[in-house]
Amino acid sequence: MLRTRVIPCLQLINGSLVKTVKFKNHSYIGDPVNTVRIFNELEVDELCFLDIRASVENREPDYELLGQIAEECFMPLAYGGGIRTIEAAHRILSTGFEKIIVNTEAYRNPQFVRDLTARFGSQAVIGSIDVKKNIWGKRQVYIYDGTKKVEVNPVEWARALVEYGAGELFVTSMDKEGTWEGYDLELIKEISQHVSVPVIANGGAGSMNDMHQAVFEGKASAVALSSFVVYQKKGMGVLVNFPDKESLYVFNQG
Repeated sequence: MLRTRVIPCLQLINGSLVKTVKFKNHSYIGDPVNTVRIFNELEVDELCFLDIRASVENREPDYELLGQIAEECFMPLAYGGGIRTIEAAHRILSTGFEKIIVNTEAYRNPQFVRDLTARFGSQAVIGSIDVKKNIWGKRQVYIYDGTKKVEVNPVEWARALVEYGAGELFVTSMDKEGTWEGYDLELIKEISQHVSVPVIANGGAGSMNDMHQAVFEGKASAVALSSFVVYQKKGMGVLVNFPDKESLYVFNQG
């Protein structure tokens, strides 16, 4: 079988690397460029950066920082946050990033996704979906860094993003994000079964077993890791790390 992609997903605020819990209460992690150097040494296959406040603050991506990251990084890169125009996407991809991630603007203007894929190809466009349960247990989609609820079903929105041309989906459980409690397997599986593109599971990874369940039970095509790769353990200090090759080999055997 093909090796499952295991992708560190790193959050940015004001040029610093941070980590949130359920999209709130961010903690400082470190310098993003130095962190990239560590991941180079750990031979990570792919990296994802999200500027989590760019859309909320209605500002452009930090192109200077992204250029520094791309110059230092030896692996494929994806970026999301504040991408609202074809020009912004072109500028990011021109720095050396391979993929862009769209969330808020994709909902506000679905034609934007079509325009992106027409210009850059579906392989370069990832549709991001943030999902949270309400008090009755119903899953709802959010935009603007989880601050605004929109009236669309997660599965329907996933299918729409694929129809618009997104070549991958990045699905985050807001309830699980930063908790170390495991992925929302039901959410991941439901979306994976209704789309024809790879689904990246995000939010909640706390162990190799969580990753295994996301892929072999949730049917995710890839898994994103955040707290798991920037902390020693839950409740402990910062330590940039990544599963060793032996652990990843066992993980991929099912």
